[in-house]
Amino acid sequence: MFDPLKTIWAASSARKLIKIATPLALAAMLVSCGEDGSGSQVVVPAPLPSTTATGTPTPTATAVSYNVDRCFTQAIQGENGATLTSILIPDTLKLDLTRTSHFPNGRDLDDQVIDILLATLLLDMTVTGQGPNTLAGVPLNPPANDKPFSITFPFLAAPNGAPQIASGTGSGFNFRNDPDSGYVSVDRMGNPAVATALIGSSMKLSFNDDTPTGDATNQKYLAEYKNELHKLFDLIGDDLENLQLKICATKS
Repeated sequence: MFDPLKTIWAASSARKLIKIATPLALAAMLVSCGEDGSGSQVVVPAPLPSTTATGTPTPTATAVSYNVDRCFTQAIQGENGATLTSILIPDTLKLDLTRTSHFPNGRDLDDQVIDILLATLLLDMTVTGQGPNTLAGVPLNPPANDKPFSITFPFLAAPNGAPQIASGTGSGFNFRNDPDSGYVSVDRMGNPAVATALIGSSMKLSFNDDTPTGDATNQKYLAEYKNELHKLFDLIGDDLENLQLKICATKS
């Protein structure tokens, strides 16, 4: 006669037997693997590799310090031995009439003066293939003014389109007729971008109101130039080197 209780008990007993027999069978297999089954040596399998990936350690940033002194003492290519210091102090536009006009010797209307000045501030002028025009040669700027400059004073290019032109000479202007001795000073119009790139905010007003004589007295603003250029190298020194450019600052 079919007895459901016996059937359930038998199934339960079988499951218990399997649970007990399985580790015994594994142990017997491990024992038999050693020395032709003699049982004197147990071979334990190597642990499986962990499935948890080992994190890549974050590299420690290395602090870099820049010394900009050499940037101010190196000779600028094509400038008859002139250095950045002699070009900037005093902050006036220099002009040698025996040489071709091209910034920093004078300034042509189509000179890319900002790029040229930045190259002399940042790059090593002794490296073959680098010079004042290195940054100006990067094809980011328009190749030329959209209208040709006039060859006569005031050298302005013709306007674009058809702007409305005044019919008369204008009125209401108050032209000063003071003698030259009446002019004390004017805002400086020396090298472009010097006040922007090399003078900190707290000194901009006094710098712009100063005179070439004030510049030259004990190289008044040289320490400020160096301090601000140092900040520029902290910001972009590594970027310049990543572009395969050689900088004038010395790293330590």
